[in-house]
Amino acid sequence: MIKDKKTLLIGGSGNLGSAIIKSKLFKNLYYPKKKYLNILKRKNIKKILNKHKFNLIINCAAMARIVDCEKNPEKAIKVNIVGTLNLIKEILSYEEKYKKKIKLIHMSTDAVYPSQKGNYSEEDTLEPYNIYGWTKFSSETVVRFIDKHVIIRTRFFNKNKIKFKKSATDLFTSNIEVKDLVKKIKMISVRNFTGTVNVGLKRHSDYRAYKKYNKNLKPCKRKDIVKNLNVKLAKDSSMNLNFLKKIEKRL
Repeated sequence: MIKDKKTLLIGGSGNLGSAIIKSKLFKNLYYPKKKYLNILKRKNIKKILNKHKFNLIINCAAMARIVDCEKNPEKAIKVNIVGTLNLIKEILSYEEKYKKKIKLIHMSTDAVYPSQKGNYSEEDTLEPYNIYGWTKFSSETVVRFIDKHVIIRTRFFNKNKIKFKKSATDLFTSNIEVKDLVKKIKMISVRNFTGTVNVGLKRHSDYRAYKKYNKNLKPCKRKDIVKNLNVKLAKDSSMNLNFLKKIEKRL
């Protein structure tokens, strides 16, 4: 098991990044604001890597809202693909210069799967169903150029931000509450593991997941949400978590 080491968090202002910071599970954590570290600016990345000599990087930076990605695919490509490529180039340059490997945890999504039949394993065929999924699929390909990489495919929510009034009873996922996801990320960060892993909970409907935290939530059908959003949504993006369980048992 690897002890706590100097960690760089990219995307600390988002829901997941904020939860990682608040958790205090990563004891030696550096989380610069976007004006100091923008993944679209390679000079920013290079400067920070050379200055701080990180052992671990957690990349949460992304354009993640499905509707926004559909409306502005060019920006989604720029942030999710080009931004990741910039990060990878600078990590490789750093490793070549200092002869030192950096472990990279890259946050991906269950949207890389077809999301029709559920129970997707890490070895299943990838077939994204929206712009966001395609950009994250592409970013995964780039991340694999790093020797010590971990790709986490997941879907998460913040129990304090369930503001919608209805949720679908026939839309199934492995959705996990963000605080629980952070604990999983911490566990994975100290395991001697490289590769891709699904992280989430046992298959459940969105309604069942959210109702636990919002007692006033009303049930609806997936078609009602699709009609209102005018975007493609998963039917069943639930993931097989057997590999995650094996990693959890490792010392």
